[in-house]
Amino acid sequence: MAVILCQHVSVKGRGPVIRYTIRGVPREVDRALRQKAGRRKQSLNQVILEELTMAAGSGRRRADFSDVVGQWTPDPAFDEILASQRRINWDKWK
Repeated sequence: MAVILCQHVSVKGRGPVIRYTIRGVPREVDRALRQKAGRRKQSLNQVILEELTMAAGSGRRRADFSDVVGQWTPDPAFDEILASQRRINWDKWK
């Protein structure tokens, strides 16, 4: 069971700030967030803030292709298009 504690504090120079303490985070969620932080070279706190902001529907969605980098889906039609572009028309090269 997850438990979320909320605390309103004032930080010098930033005004009122809300702090959360979250308990009971599943291991797979923790692992995914830490991996995302590593890929983005950001702190875990910053990644969680961005994810919460996006989940709440506010803020801009940043392009994050790190989850699909290195993945390839075979597409025979695309492969044929590339192959046709690589063929040399020797009549045009005379």
